[in-house]
Amino acid sequence: MNIEEFKKKLSSVNEIIYFDSDDNFREKSSDLSKLEQFIIDAEILLENSTNDQDRYFLRSILGNFYRIYGHPQKAISYFTNCLKDASENKDIKKEIVTLIRLGEAWKYDSNQNKALVIFNEALVKCREHNQNEYLDFALQHKGKCLLELGRLIEAEYCLLEALRLRQLKGDISLIESTQQVINLI
Repeated sequence: MNIEEFKKKLSSVNEIIYFDSDDNFREKSSDLSKLEQFIIDAEILLENSTNDQDRYFLRSILGNFYRIYGHPQKAISYFTNCLKDASENKDIKKEIVTLIRLGEAWKYDSNQNKALVIFNEALVKCREHNQNEYLDFALQHKGKCLLELGRLIEAEYCLLEALRLRQLKGDISLIESTQQVINLI
């Protein structure tokens, strides 16, 4: 399998990944064996890849999949490498996206306080570099992390701001995902 075939295959991953409303809307898989096969395929492609863009993409995918699969330390390792690459290349968009993903990995590793530090770093970078397209994601993930810590007022503030930004974007699926978490509060 090559990287293009893998990317096409990824379109089916949403069939096995869902947000668990009984577990603070954490991402989970309904089919761990299929998720494991995605991981194996991505690992093989990464091992054989020499293209920096493909390597970043595959590390990022592996980080997400390992987080969902229940191996947050592996996810943290992959995201740390992604962050290093993004920083060295001075790619602020990739830095922000990777910080949000890294924060999620720390949250899944039961280190919500470390996750909050990272989400705050993503928020600062969004504002300093006028990257408003990621601001709602950083706020959403920070809000969900605060929810897990029982800091409901702060969580609701973040989520309401994320909702406002998502309403401006007009993306119904993002609006609905934020509204579900607000309803949980």
